[in-house]
Amino acid sequence: MSTTALPATPVATRWFHALADETRLQIVEMLSHGERCVCELQDVLDAAQSRLSFHLKVLKESGLVSDRREGRWMYYALNREALERIAHFAHAVKPGKHAGSCARACCD
Repeated sequence: MSTTALPATPVATRWFHALADETRLQIVEMLSHGERCVCELQDVLDAAQSRLSFHLKVLKESGLVSDRREGRWMYYALNREALERIAHFAHAVKPGKHAGSCARACCD
């Protein structure tokens, strides 16, 4: 894993907001097996097209999912780089990672 800096709070907020929904987590799980056509996502999730479009938009805007058009069909895939950054973020903030006590005077 590289030693890149932690993402800015707004970026991390978008990631966790995008993942804080059961349907979007189901989409991410499906995409973890590879690229999927929107029609396949719709069939498996039994979701209305407008609702699925909303969830895919949230995932795209967070940077977790990318899309591509092939003819009249849209295909969606996970952004592996974004997922690696989330994993790096989670590892960097896990409890016990930073030794030492509080440096604020109120904690004395």
